[in-house]
Formats: sequence, structure tokens, C-alpha cells
Amino acid sequence: MVRKRAVVAAAVVGTIALGTGVGVWAASDEGGGDAPGSARQSSSGRLSGGDSPATPSASPSPSRSYPLSRAPRTIPAVRSHTPARGPGWQPRPGARVVVDDDALADEGRLLAGELGLAYAGRKADARAGDVRLALGGGGGGGGGQESYTLTVRDGRVDISGPGEAGVFYGTRTLKQEVHGGGTAPEGVVRDEPAKPVRAFMLDIARKPFDETWIEDRIRELGDLKYNELGLHFSDDQAFRIESSTHPEIVSPDHLTKAQVGKIVDLAASRHITVVPEIDSPGHLGAVIAAHPDLQLRNVNGVATRGAIDISKDASAKIVDDLLDEYAGLFTGGRWHLGGDEYQALTVSDPGASYPQLAAAARRKYGSAATVADLATGWLNDRAATVRAHDRTLRAWNDGFFRDTAVRPAQDLQVAYWTGKEIGARQPAEYLSAGRKVINYNDEFLYYVLGQPQTFVYPTGQRIYEQWNPRVLRGTTAVPARYDGQILGGAFAVWCDLAGAQTQAQVAAGIRMPLRATAQKLWDPGRPALSWTDFRKLADRLG
Repeated sequence: MVRKRAVVAAAVVGTIALGTGVGVWAASDEGGGDAPGSARQSSSGRLSGGDSPATPSASPSPSRSYPLSRAPRTIPAVRSHTPARGPGWQPRPGARVVVDDDALADEGRLLAGELGLAYAGRKADARAGDVRLALGGGGGGGGGQESYTLTVRDGRVDISGPGEAGVFYGTRTLKQEVHGGGTAPEGVVRDEPAKPVRAFMLDIARKPFDETWIEDRIRELGDLKYNELGLHFSDDQAFRIESSTHPEIVSPDHLTKAQVGKIVDLAASRHITVVPEIDSPGHLGAVIAAHPDLQLRNVNGVATRGAIDISKDASAKIVDDLLDEYAGLFTGGRWHLGGDEYQALTVSDPGASYPQLAAAARRKYGSAATVADLATGWLNDRAATVRAHDRTLRAWNDGFFRDTAVRPAQDLQVAYWTGKEIGARQPAEYLSAGRKVINYNDEFLYYVLGQPQTFVYPTGQRIYEQWNPRVLRGTTAVPARYDGQILGGAFAVWCDLAGAQTQAQVAAGIRMPLRATAQKLWDPGRPALSWTDFRKLADRLG
């Protein structure tokens, strides 16, 4: 479980203005949704059955007959809603948020601040008008730690789940219900994500993003039920986080450890794990700039951009120093090792071009060993360093090499982003070998500033209509039998041409892609809403 502190001062930021007497029935379907009075929302968001629609008065009489409620409209959509007859729930004066376990205090205080309610702490019983948060029960259909049940009945709301994360997601659903329509509909929501990894990755190495911008994204991600923020903070252009072991490598424009600590704590309060990436043995230009003796050079003495010389013990030491140091700062259970685009392996004959690497490979792994074996061993050694800190590990797919005597550690997850590398392999090769894979498909999920090479800015509509987690490469899905090995996906911002957009432009540009990706990771099925209606819903929810 991610580290969790009472980061609640920000709860009042963004507290929504609550209208009274505006029920979800009054919020139109904008031409593309299903009618009110439906019986159940399926796992793909579709509604079926039910009674005829009706619109209640603004101040419903206790004696009136209510139509069956309709499923709430949220992003991502809830996966199941059992309707009921009743007025629903609105925040009212004197209403409280209560919890049945002190472990839910952060979630309770946050929700109270957002909905303008009092936080009453741990209480044995909730009264009419209250929202009660509770641990226990089965949550959604699978009953995992991220599942929850949200019940609106008898003038109050009960949100329960087996884990704190699930209860938090239930509060996000309630917040959106109220924000989008004023009233949470009567009935029972049972909800859970399809995929355990729902990530946003940010390149702060090529372009610095300030602490406030990152914290704003964390709040946005939390409301969309993302559970991971990746930070790529070391590359050829810069090293962006304060270091005590190697201060000489840190770029002037960087985040302090105190700032990163605040980011990690805020993320933890939203059940988001911050996943660091120190990419190696390529993409280490900022480190090499301070240690030119570690620069990889070819047989002619020409420096290889961004590549560290992995035949030198000092290269391993400096990277391991950094991995050990930042394990104390990034306290979540996941770590990205990088491993991609090591330039020594992009030439036609690595052994001839880099004889020092070939010799080191033979010394370490035997007379038949290759430069690819040495690079695989490097990745395994870095994995061992981080594994000692009890982290789950991943690396880019082009850091895994075919036909090597040294095999990548079996617990390394594959971050699959491209099929453009030399000797590119289809995703099914990794899956058939039993590896777990995370989808970073650069065809849909890469927002690359300046659109260099063949990249174009991804659109939310294309993700929403054409992508799902099994579409790992290009536009073709892998067979359904591999679905269980695909842990989820990540929408990534890369800053190759850092000046192409401002921070504000990036935030605006990724707004709808983030929402579309959230929907498809929570429920990969065909969404109920058209893209036009989904976009209108996003505008209404804010």
C-alpha cells in the first residue's frame, strides 16, 4: 500500500459550488445517452430495461412516487448500478461525513471539504443526510482492494470497500455525481477497475514542470481514479531532482527533495504511487556531463551520446548510488529501470564498434557472450539493487533482447511502447514467454512535445473509440487469452522539443486524452456514451 499521510489542507481547494434541487434526472443525456428509469448499468456502461422517465420537483414530497433512478454519469463510468425509487442525496446544512475506521480519516476530511460538509470523524451510527465511509464488504464484483459499493438510501450515502483505495474511489464517484448534477441517484453502485495499473507518466528531465503543476495533475488524476504517476527525471538534457550522493549531476532548474516529498505525500493521499525512472545505461547524458570519464566511446574514440560505459565498475557504482538514494524518497512499491535505446546496440556490429564492451562481456559471461548479454546483465544488476528495497520492477520493451545467453530477470515487467527498435518484436513474444506487460503504446498514448519524427498529438476521441489495453502495438489487439497478463496502461508526456508548449498548453492538450484513457483502463468495453456526449460530460464535471 502506498504511504498515506493526512494531506488534507488541499481538500478545500476546488470545493465545488453546490446547487440545490438539481437532480440527475434534470441533467439531459445530450442526445446520446440512455433514458432515465433504467434497471441496471452493465460493465460496459450500457443501460437496459426500467420504467418510463419522469422528472421530480425541486423539493420532492415524501409521499410522492419516484421513478427508478438512472445510473450516475461519471468519468470513468461506473460498472454496475442497481436503480431504486427515491429522491437521491444532496449535501444539506448539518450533514456530515463520518467514518467507521480512523484509517479513513484522510478520505473523510477530503470529501467533507469538497462537498461543504462537516467532518465528524469516527461514529458508530450515521444519521439522515450523512455520508458514511466504511472498511469491509466485498466492494465490486471481484472484491479487490480498489473495489467499492456506494449506496444511496434513506436520505444518506454509504460507501464501503475492502480497502482504503476502493473507499476513496467511491468518494470520487460521489463527488462527480454531485458536481455533475447536484444529486446522487438512489440505488447501489458496485464498481471496480478492470486493470490494476492506471498511469500517467511525465518527462520532467527534458522540460521542468513546477511543483504546483504536478500537484494539480495529481488532484486531476485522483478524481479520474488513476493510481500511478511516473516521473522520468534523468536524461541527456538534465537531472531534475536534488541529490545528496552526487550533487554534481543536478541541473540548476530542479525539484528539491522537500518538494518531491510533498508530491509523493499528496499522491499517496489520493492512492497514487509515484514511480521514479532513472533510465540506464542510455539516456544518462546529464550524469555523464559531470563524469566524462564514464562516457561510452567507440573503437575510434568517438563519444556515444547519452550512453554510459557499462564495462567500467564506476558506471555501475554511480547509478546504484542514485537508485539507493532515491529509494528513500520514492516510497511506493513500483520502480521503472528504463533500459531502452542503448546506442551501442543500434550499430550493425556492437562487438567490433565497442571492443571494450565485448571484452567485458566475455570476462563476465564466457567466451561466447555478446554486448547484448552485457547490457542484459547490467539491467539485471540494477534490478537487484532496487529489488533489495522491495520494489516491483519494469523496463522498456527495447531493453529486452532476443537470443541472449543472459536472460532478463523474470520479475521484470515489460513497459511496451514501440515496435520501431532494431530487431523489434511483437508484443505476443513477451506475453507468450509469461511476462506481465504495461501498455504505453506510442501510437495512442504518447504526447510528444513538438511532434518530432512521426509523432502526432494523440486525441481523446481516438483513444476512446479505437484503443483498449490489448492494443499494445500499432492498432491491432493481441489475442484475448493474454488479457490477464496486461496489467494496464500509461498515458505519457515526453518533452523532446521542450519549448513547443507551455505547461498550461500541456495541461489543456492532455485533458481529454487523460479522461479517455481513464475510461478504457477502468472498463475496456465499448463505452455507452458517444464521444460527443463523453466530451460534454467531461465539460460538465470540470
